[in-house]
Amino acid sequence: MPIVAQSTETTDWVSRFADEVIEESERRAPGKPVVVASGLSPSGPIHLGNLREVMTPHLVADEIRRRGREVRHLISWDDYDRYRKVPKGIAGVSDETHLQHIGKPLTSVPAPEGSAYPNWAEHFKAAMVEALAELGVEFDGISQTAQYTSGVYREQILHAMKHRGDIDAVLAQYRTKAKGGAKKSQKPLDEAELEAAEGSGAASEDDGSLGSAGYFPYKPYCGNCEKDLTTVTAYVDDTTELTYTCNECGFSETVRLNEFNRGKLVWKVDWPMRWAYEGVIFEPSGVDHSSPGSSFQVGGQIVGIFGGKQPIGPMYAFVGISGMAKMSSSRGGVPTPADALKIMEPQLLRWLYARRRPNQSFKIAFDQEIQRLYDEWDKLDAKVEDGSALPADIAAHSRAVRTAAGELPRTVRPLPYRTLASVADITAGHADQALRILSELDPHNPLVSLDEARPRYDKAEAWINTQVPADQRTIVREEPDGELLKSLDEASQQSLRLLLDGLAEHWSLDGLTHLVYGVPKVQAGFSADATPKELPAEIKTAQRTFFALLYHLLVGRDTGPRLPTLLLAVGQERVRRLLGE
Repeated sequence: MPIVAQSTETTDWVSRFADEVIEESERRAPGKPVVVASGLSPSGPIHLGNLREVMTPHLVADEIRRRGREVRHLISWDDYDRYRKVPKGIAGVSDETHLQHIGKPLTSVPAPEGSAYPNWAEHFKAAMVEALAELGVEFDGISQTAQYTSGVYREQILHAMKHRGDIDAVLAQYRTKAKGGAKKSQKPLDEAELEAAEGSGAASEDDGSLGSAGYFPYKPYCGNCEKDLTTVTAYVDDTTELTYTCNECGFSETVRLNEFNRGKLVWKVDWPMRWAYEGVIFEPSGVDHSSPGSSFQVGGQIVGIFGGKQPIGPMYAFVGISGMAKMSSSRGGVPTPADALKIMEPQLLRWLYARRRPNQSFKIAFDQEIQRLYDEWDKLDAKVEDGSALPADIAAHSRAVRTAAGELPRTVRPLPYRTLASVADITAGHADQALRILSELDPHNPLVSLDEARPRYDKAEAWINTQVPADQRTIVREEPDGELLKSLDEASQQSLRLLLDGLAEHWSLDGLTHLVYGVPKVQAGFSADATPKELPAEIKTAQRTFFALLYHLLVGRDTGPRLPTLLLAVGQERVRRLLGE
């Protein structure tokens, strides 16, 4: 359904969705809380692509709360899904230990070795729950294991079995189209649909059993081996007697479905059943769900069988990572929200999701690009403060720094991230040295405690320690490079003298910036205050040459942290010694 803007006060995408959701909720369930939903499968690390499944409805729900409306954001933990395969690259996980559990519910699979959690699903849920708390995401979590095994969905299951012919008729429209070969799903969430696309030894997890006994939208977990590699062989509507056989261990039994709680509806039936049961008004879906036969498209037809309506909501695009391939939650080594929050403040991560419409892809930087993103964020922060930011940017900023519940905790003195990273790099964990350098950045308003720069300083330090390769770390020379100093021509010696003569007077971040850029200007006969428009192009070349010389004398490389920060970090006395004074 198209999203139509109703609000005239704001123009950002979140407000437009909130308008539409409120209007739709009043049509479907007047006077009741608005319900938005997300679904997450804890089949492995829940990564930053999955986070878009949560942040999109969260931002809309939060806008609705800001307007004084009651809203529930449901997160369905699909922890009763089958364990599909053993992810690679995850500590404490091995084929030897975990291959035997393929086909069991995620909550019946052992957690990785050394985990404090009772099972696989709880282990991977825990990190996400903690990250969502740090991000200020308010939600009601629903365990599908708890729902199914306690019989909450019993009436819905019996209804689906009674109307299995109607469900089968919907699915049959798409089966012939899929015979040419299933396309591997790209949605970074839908483990059940991915399982169906890849195929398995059992009947499709996605569509249900279709064999000599007919179609059944329900799949039992085996009473002997606990796996879902089962086939329903008979079902009697009047008595609800269901007979199944396990294709793995050969076990067979007959149960009464009106009192049996060890199984679940197949995915393409389960999802629309939940829409109807929970009264979901808004839920986003991944780009793969735009294709015929996908869960969202088919669900839109099946939901009516349960007396419900398909939620409205956008199709969201992928989230990428700088320098990494597209994410898959069943593989190890993909960044999670917890990983991102180690190197960036919650406000920045929220802003990355808030500023882009759901159908726009974007990347989250774990490389040097994070410094540019922080610079961009700080500029926006300043523009919002002085009133010069554009309305849409103000809205995105507001959604990043606060929720309806209040402001997120923030750094008291948000010093430039690239500066903090450089200081953390150079000082290598010595907090006293870091404080000395940071206190000299602005002599008129010195930092008196590292706590003032936290948590941003800690995030920058974590980025240096975990994301910057060892060969790119900065190691300051212990002794002067005597051979290089002796080989310098007169012009190079003069540039060093001009720098050394100005160190004491310019010993601050701004002062040293002026000094290092000004030395080549003065040497060329211009004022140190001359602007680029007043200077010939050759000055830029001279500046680069001068900077390279300083880097070689200080750290033995062509490049390094910003020179003003590096000089402060090294300290006046040591700078003078390394530059040959």
